[in-house]
Amino acid sequence: MKISVSSDMDEPVARALVAKLRERGHEVLTHGALRPGDDPQWAACSQAAARDVAEGRSDQAVVCCWTGTGASIAANKVPGVRAALCTDAYTADGARRWNDANVLALGLRLTSEPLLAEILDAWFAAAPSEDAEDRENVARVARMDSGRTATVRP
Repeated sequence: MKISVSSDMDEPVARALVAKLRERGHEVLTHGALRPGDDPQWAACSQAAARDVAEGRSDQAVVCCWTGTGASIAANKVPGVRAALCTDAYTADGARRWNDANVLALGLRLTSEPLLAEILDAWFAAAPSEDAEDRENVARVARMDSGRTATVRP
């Protein structure tokens, strides 16, 4: 699987994230502070990783900033992206299962390496629900994107 990863800071947990994804056999595209010369601002690098997903260059993305909140907000501005801020394995499982999330948002401040491994295990083990109500909710979110553009205004 091809996964885009962004971080606004070159922190140990961000580097561990890239390493763990590669250990799992994923191809990783980096953005922000993880890519020399790239824009490290959370809004810019999160948007870049989310666009990779929306435009088909990546299957999924993981976006990171200090709390994960800004990264998730920026990613969710890209039509077609369903980013979920996950602080534990249960939330990661639910985000994939019930929300068919395609972007995982993580906070660099509170995510330890052991917790990161648990979140990634849950994220990759879960599959989107086939339940009609869950699928309708995901479809409703997709309809909310209709007519939206990814234009950035200052």
